[in-house]
Amino acid sequence: MRLKINKVVLNIFESGVKYYNSRPSLIFLHYFGGSSESWREVIALLLMDFHCIALDLRGFGASEDSVDNHAIKDYADDLAELISILNLESYVLIGHSMGGKIALEFATRKPQGLQSLILLAPSPPTPEPMAEAERTRLWTTHGDRQAAEETVRKITAQKLSIDVFERTVADNLRSSENAWEAWLESGSRENISAHISGINVPTLVAAGEKDESMTAELLNREIVQRIENARLVTIPAVKHLLPLEAPAEITALINAQISSFA
Repeated sequence: MRLKINKVVLNIFESGVKYYNSRPSLIFLHYFGGSSESWREVIALLLMDFHCIALDLRGFGASEDSVDNHAIKDYADDLAELISILNLESYVLIGHSMGGKIALEFATRKPQGLQSLILLAPSPPTPEPMAEAERTRLWTTHGDRQAAEETVRKITAQKLSIDVFERTVADNLRSSENAWEAWLESGSRENISAHISGINVPTLVAAGEKDESMTAELLNREIVQRIENARLVTIPAVKHLLPLEAPAEITALINAQISSFA
């Protein structure tokens, strides 16, 4: 479905069952250059038991873009408005990479109904440790298919199926120039760390064993040690695209995390 949220029309994928045994809804936030499509395999394993909502963030996937308003707080504002429109009373936020940083920002507001955070290879609340050469490569090659393919291969350890690989490259290529440049120039560099110690819900952080950027050491230092009720797990044999490389393992983590507080 498509909803107008904060003056921008966003594409929302909704599936599964509502109010199944009073379980919380699951809200999925994708990585930089991704879309709701990046959650397809994970949601397929969850929709019989949960109400699942995945959105294309402004400027990504099939959502509209705005000329500006690409700060972390702007994405969190969109999320807050979506939750209000859908009248969600109980929900878990599952954020991957860029989506993880947005989830952290949103959680600092201590919103009513938030039950837990599940952060997969999240961009840290401090400036993301991206090499300037890689930042420049991404910036200058936006919209280039060869570069998009290179990026997908660089951030995965497990070989993706042809269909998943093509879908992931297509997501990269349809990202808007405004949103793409805003994340590289400012969003990934924002520092929201001063506020995350106030997050008061159970928080699970997952790192890919072979992830060279969002390492377990980095995520433990920048997130887990700042949030009282947080823990870290490492997913073996994967890099950065956890939902695409290891959907069964991620589904198991989600189920276990929800069972731990339900």
